[in-house]
Amino acid sequence: MTDHAELDVVTVGEAMALLIAQQHGALDTVQSFARATAGAELNVAVGLARLGLRVAYVSQLGDDSFGRHLRAFMAREGIDTEHVGNDTHHPTGFMLKSLATDGEDPAIEYYRRGSAASHLGPQHAPFAACSRARHLHLTGISPGVSDSLRELVFLMARTARQDGRTVSFDPNLRPRLWPSEATMRDTLNALAAESDWVMPGLTEGRLLTGCDSPEGIADFYLARGAQVVVVKLGPVGAYYADGEGHRGTVAGVPVPCVVDTVGAGDGFAVGVVSALLEGLPLAEAVLRGNRIGARVVQFPGDCDGLPTRQELLAERGL
Repeated sequence: MTDHAELDVVTVGEAMALLIAQQHGALDTVQSFARATAGAELNVAVGLARLGLRVAYVSQLGDDSFGRHLRAFMAREGIDTEHVGNDTHHPTGFMLKSLATDGEDPAIEYYRRGSAASHLGPQHAPFAACSRARHLHLTGISPGVSDSLRELVFLMARTARQDGRTVSFDPNLRPRLWPSEATMRDTLNALAAESDWVMPGLTEGRLLTGCDSPEGIADFYLARGAQVVVVKLGPVGAYYADGEGHRGTVAGVPVPCVVDTVGAGDGFAVGVVSALLEGLPLAEAVLRGNRIGARVVQFPGDCDGLPTRQELLAERGL
């Protein structure tokens, strides 16, 4: 998709190849893996595209089999890849994940240092795409990948807000990417201050703000310019607050079996962002986020449980 029609959402990040173990056990003992895709921003792009939104993704892939696989996957999902570069000097990042079938946290190993996406920088800013999009979605992963990618993310956030676009931000903490917890906290709180819709998990919010309660976390970000704050509470649901005084908790959605929790937060973001862009009330947006997040944990892959619009409606989604 490279036409210049209006876009709904632009996002930026590192797409990674995902190798999922096909046997139980430590990763060093597994004999076979299934190939899939990974990357928080890519997961959100896929989820939004499946719901019918027009999504552009900004990234860079290596000129290798992993990169070609990821590019073909994005094309099949209907994601605009005009700003997904082809880097002939650096490889596509990838990760290994142990097999999870009963809800336990899988073991994960990342191989992303020096990747093609880590060489993204301000020179790759997609100003044309951003000017055509209603919304920019960001996570806290990209700023931790490299200094140059961090500069690009902040440039895109500031440009979007200057142009009157909304910006959503999911902290999606990855402490291993950062030199220190203090650097991570300060950088991500600065990025949250450039965002309109902030969606931390409860544990993330406590670490980033020093506040213990969902209400305190919400107040922290509202005071720094956010219009909407949604604090994910896990299976319990989510707490929401906005600058107009609307507050409440939306109960979680019970699931018959939790298979793999990876990607649940990305599914939640898909629900909230899509619903708010459709003009639904905040409480209904949070409910959609809960429903999609609950659906994702019932599937083994990061993107497998993200529904199409028809599937969402069939399951009485919003």
